[in-house]
Amino acid sequence: MDKTMQPTFTPNPFASDEARWAAVVAKDRAADGAFLYSVRTTGVFCRPSCAARPALRENVAFHASPAEAEAAGFRPCKRCKPTEASLAERRAKAAALACRLIDEAETPPPLEELARATGLSPHHFHRVFKEAVGVTPRAYAAQRRAEKVRQGLASGAGVTEAIYEAGFNSGSRFYETAGEVLGMTPGAYRAGGTGSTIRFAVGECSLGSILVAASDRGVCAILLGDDPAALVRDLEDRFPRAELVGADPAFEALVARVVGLVENPAQGLDLPLHVRGTAFQHRVWRALREIPPGRRESYADVARRIGAPKAVRAVAGACAANALAIAIPCHRVVRTDGELSGYRWGVERKAALLKREAAA
Repeated sequence: MDKTMQPTFTPNPFASDEARWAAVVAKDRAADGAFLYSVRTTGVFCRPSCAARPALRENVAFHASPAEAEAAGFRPCKRCKPTEASLAERRAKAAALACRLIDEAETPPPLEELARATGLSPHHFHRVFKEAVGVTPRAYAAQRRAEKVRQGLASGAGVTEAIYEAGFNSGSRFYETAGEVLGMTPGAYRAGGTGSTIRFAVGECSLGSILVAASDRGVCAILLGDDPAALVRDLEDRFPRAELVGADPAFEALVARVVGLVENPAQGLDLPLHVRGTAFQHRVWRALREIPPGRRESYADVARRIGAPKAVRAVAGACAANALAIAIPCHRVVRTDGELSGYRWGVERKAALLKREAAA
């Protein structure tokens, strides 16, 4: 398992009364569900984010659950309704319902239909869905249909059958985005890359072994590691039945440019890239390429940059799925505290790249 995808355990940020009180003063929605607070002078208990007028600290006590607060003799606040689902929970439930409706529908439901099912206005639903899922309902539907096409092709279905089974009303609608989603024509994808030619070369650079591969559409892989054979196996797994062709003299020039990028990552790579991924991954990867050399951003920064502040874990997953080292600079993304976290090609390489960019 990639290090960035391993589960992490962090301490409860609201474990102390001081932290709880700070959350109450700030009306922090992130604390909702972690605890409740009661006010002795009013006899009510509230969520941390309650918009009621702040009480004096000496009149406030904290509770783990509504039952505990009620057992202490307090009644629920009529304003924030702490015994009901929180706003965040209601929004997450609405987004989950919409995702299920999209997944189960033969064709993507209209925005108005999804909004009506969740009890929200179309505009409000669109905003809530994007915040919870990380992409718009339309992009999510397109991503799910593309996944269904990939599954159909992998199971042996014909191209036309897979396209229509996934809910595309016409083949042309799918072919408009097939290259970006599949990385090749649907027929070639169904055959595991058969008929596609991938040129590649393995060499050495200051960070160890490097594999560079390109299709006729652009550079499709830049892999770093310690074992050249493992890098080749990685490429073979990506294109199991494509024709893999060893480097020729013309390709060696491209490899040299990529190696130059390793030595000076701040210069960027002015070459066409052939990337495959979901709609969300493409959004993340575009955002990564917008981070200036020498600058570090957190996963939360990138999530905000793409307009999905809640999708921090999904951003980390997209970074882990990046197969174009340095060209798509996921090494510029660090933890919120500034520390270096998991990097597909090793934290030591990440540190070295950042150091070179800072020096440049």
